[in-house]
Formats: sequence, structure tokens, C-alpha cells
Amino acid sequence: MAKMTAAEAAVKVLESEGIELAFGVPGAAILPLYDALRKSSIKHVLVRHEEGGTHAAEGYSRAKKDKIGVCIGTSGPAGTNMVTGLYSAMADSIPILCITGQAPRAKLHKEDFQAVDIAAIVRPVTKWSITVMEAAQVPWAFRHAFHIMRSGRPGPVLIDLPLDVQKEMIEYDPEADAPLEIFKPRAHRRQVEKALSMMMEARRPLIIAGGGVINADACDLLKEFAEITQTPVVPTLMGWGALADDHPLNAGMVGLQTQHRYGNANYLRSDFVLGLGNRWANRMTGSVDVFTRGRKFVHVDIEPTQIGRVFCPDLGIVSDAKFALELFVEVAREWKAAGKLADRSAWVAEVQERKRTMHRKTDFDNIPIKPQRVFQEVNKVFGDDTVFVTAIGLYQIASGQFQRINKPRHYIVCGQAGPLGWEISACTGAKLACPDKEVVGIVGDYSFQFLIEELAVAAQYKVPFVMVLLNNAYLGLIRQAELGYGMDYEVQLSFKNINAPEIGEYGVDHVKAAEAFGCLAIRVFDPNLLASAFEEARNLANEHKVPVIVEVITERATNIAMGPEIDQIKEFEPIEDRTGAKEPVTA
Repeated sequence: MAKMTAAEAAVKVLESEGIELAFGVPGAAILPLYDALRKSSIKHVLVRHEEGGTHAAEGYSRAKKDKIGVCIGTSGPAGTNMVTGLYSAMADSIPILCITGQAPRAKLHKEDFQAVDIAAIVRPVTKWSITVMEAAQVPWAFRHAFHIMRSGRPGPVLIDLPLDVQKEMIEYDPEADAPLEIFKPRAHRRQVEKALSMMMEARRPLIIAGGGVINADACDLLKEFAEITQTPVVPTLMGWGALADDHPLNAGMVGLQTQHRYGNANYLRSDFVLGLGNRWANRMTGSVDVFTRGRKFVHVDIEPTQIGRVFCPDLGIVSDAKFALELFVEVAREWKAAGKLADRSAWVAEVQERKRTMHRKTDFDNIPIKPQRVFQEVNKVFGDDTVFVTAIGLYQIASGQFQRINKPRHYIVCGQAGPLGWEISACTGAKLACPDKEVVGIVGDYSFQFLIEELAVAAQYKVPFVMVLLNNAYLGLIRQAELGYGMDYEVQLSFKNINAPEIGEYGVDHVKAAEAFGCLAIRVFDPNLLASAFEEARNLANEHKVPVIVEVITERATNIAMGPEIDQIKEFEPIEDRTGAKEPVTA
């Protein structure tokens, strides 16, 4: 048998599980693992804060199928700094592995320096957490971690390694070891036949596609099933892109905030809902009484305890979304050949008419700029292959209402936890996972400040992306915004009757702050300059291999839906169809 340290064995397992990159901050209690990493094929990205490392690991995992992000830190506060990222990953079913150093075993009960029971602290926000007390268990703990992260509902794991455990010599032969088999539950045919019978009995059915469809790599099956049965599809925020927004059967998003006006209207007309890999998030449902009234539900989810968590469905099916959809497609094909599928042409036409006529107005020329116009230009400039990253706040709400997403894993968002400061690190992780993809972050002026030091990480490692920063706090006087590397971006406009400090109430000049971390920045006041600013930012990012921030000065308050029930939302902007003709349609 081969002899090596437990830390070296851990790294061998990481390599065999396909890990190519890790984010981290070294410290005394984790140095043996770092020594082992130096001799491995795994690249390391030095982050500025352990929370930023977890969010980068999230972005890495979310952006590409079968990638698992890894974040490493030392003992004590390194682990406690990771809690928010673990919570965000757990909430959205994202597999990431956090590894922490720990005080020697003999010191754990003595309140030693930076000795904290991190495994206990993170237990509520992980699928599994462990402090490994026997060196011989280290490789098997890491194997078990990957098995847990990938089996059933995906999620994060934390492994805590005491310093002396990492150093201890053990017997471990990497050639005689391999990844463990992954378990995912499968639907039964009789369940699928029952669900399809219920769908055929309904007059106005909908499919709700959650993040589980994307996690299962089942988007093509979803599209095929929807087309065979002619059933409109509502993507959730986490499932956005599972069916392209421009597909004729995409009925729009539903909810209190990140929603489409036609999506809510279509949902309120439905009488049957098939939920696939979704969790009935409260920002989608609002009042459960309103959401469930007058319709039947089938809920398919990989996690048994999700069935009935929010409300009791008429039928629950525990299954991986891909396995379920394979059966749904199989049965639907058979029923179509036998003439057993209902005619949905009238319902589909009704859904498509709302989608055509219930669009929000976006072509505002106002100064300060309206967010609606920002997203209109984002949709025009950045194509379907762009990977968008956003987090939480007014900008996420506006993004959900006005952006258009046509591919899975091209809208990366921390849906449930919503930590401020998430975007910069998540953009870095997403770009490193998909270096050939264009990555564009959407952020607000306040969130931008929380982990702004992580811009230096992207600049140091030459990770280019564009960050669109919506600033509704800076209603300053017009000036020329300096751009790094001796270049200027001219803004030729005049403000009238705006009495506001040059720098917003939060006291941050985001352009100078970005440049201080080695990035470039542009400030835009005029909506007619947005497209050229985005193009300039894209070119600069590609040329200099650093993030480029486009700070857009927006109005202080905007008419976007923020919280009323789905049957009570009344936005102020006119409804238009896609040709721009006003339609007498109301939500």
C-alpha cells in the first residue's frame, strides 16, 4: 500500500473527483493541505475573503454541469465566514465543498486559539458536515462528501480537518479507489400515467419548471414534453432558461417580484399545474390561498420532504426531474399515437395572445435613467450565449421583470438566501468555469460595496467580465468620468433642477473604487449612451482581461412590482405589444 499524509490523500480524492480549481485563503491550520495542493494538478485562486470564496465556488458550480466549486480556509473565523455561502448553496440546491483547518485534536475542548466547532455551526446549512478525528478516515470522508453532494437533492458539504490529522501518515492507494455511485430516485410509470391523466382532464394546464430541471440536465426533455402535450411552461427564477423565453410555449414567470405581467395573468387562468423540480417559493406563490385556489397540483421533486412542505398537492412524485421527464415523454408519445392527448390549441393561443400584448414599456428616455431602459439595452447588446449573474434587491426584481433568458445555466442567481455582495465573486467563479462564455453581472450600488475587494481577485487572475451597476443613490452633477489606463469616456449631457450631492448618500465613488482594485469603470447618465457603454465595456474587458464596471445613474424610485399578491399587481407603465402599439389589456 502507498503511504502518504492524510492531506495528500484528500487531494488525491479531489483530483479523482474531477476538481480542477479551488478558491481559498491559507492559514496556519490548513497549511498541510496547501502543501499537498502545491504538488497536485489543482489550480488555486487566492480570494480576499472566505465568504467571497464560497460565492465564487457557487458561481463555478452553477455555471456548468458537473462542476463542483471548492473553497478552502483555515480554522476559526475562516469557517464562520463561509456560513453565508453555504446557506446560499443549500437554499438553491448547489453542490460546493468547503474545507477548513482546525486546531489539533487535543486542543478542541480547551478553547484554544481559533478552535471552534465549525461542523456544528454549519450543520443547519449543509447536507453534511464533519470534523474528521481519525486520519485514516480522511479519504473516505472526502469520497462520502462527493457522494452526498451529488446524490438526491444537490447541496453543500463542509469537511473540517484538525492540523495533526492532516499531517498524520496513512495507508492509501489512489489506484485502488474510485468515486462512489450516485443515487437519484426514479418515478414509477403508474405515477406518471396518473399525472398525465390529471393533465388531460384539465382545460388550462401549466407546467412549472424549477431549478431541478436545470440541475438534472433535463431541459431538452422538458421542451419535448411541452411540445408533445402542447402545455405552456412557467419557469421559476431558478429555472429561468429551462425553456427559452422566445419559445411559443413559454408562458412567462409568475410571482410577486421577479415575474412577467403576462405570466401572472396566464397563471391565474390555469386550472392544473405540474411542478417539476421546484419548491413553491414564497416570492412566487405569495398567499398560498390565492396561488392554489381553483386548480389541481402535481409536484415532482427529488427531495421527499419537499412534497407537501408548502401545501399538499393532489399528487406527489419523488423523482429526479430527468428520470421523471423521460417517463413523461415516453407516455406522452404513446398517448399521442393512440389519440389520447387533449386538444390544447385554444389554450395555447390564449397564452400567446397575453404574451404578445401584455409587455411592459421599456423605451424610456428619462434622465435619470429608468431601470426598464437599462434592461432593454442589456437585452439588445448581450446575446443569448451571455451568462448573467445577479443577486438580490431592486435590480434583481427589475432584472426578473425585464430581461430575456433563452438558455439554461445562463441566468445565475442566489434565489432564496439573497446575500448582498454575492455578484462579484459569483461572476469570477462563473467565468472561470466557462472561460469561453461572456459573463455579465447585474448589481446595485449598495450590494456592490459588500465584497468589493473581490474585484482585485478577478483583476489579479485576469478574469474579464462586465458588471452593470445600477446606482439609484447617486443623482450627482454631470462630470466627465475618468477611465483607467489614461482613457476617458465622455458624457455630454446637462442636468436641470437636480439638487443632489455629487456622491450618493452612501459616500462611495464606485468608479474610483473599481479602479483602485485594478479594474476599469464607466459612468453613464444618458440612456442613449447605454448601448455604446456596454459595447465599450465588453471591448475593454476582452482587451485588458479585467472586470469593467458600467455604473448607470438611475432614478431614485421606479414603478416595478414589489410584493402585492399575483392577482393584485398593477404596474404603472403602459402595456404594449411587441410592435409598440398600445393595447387595451389589463392584468
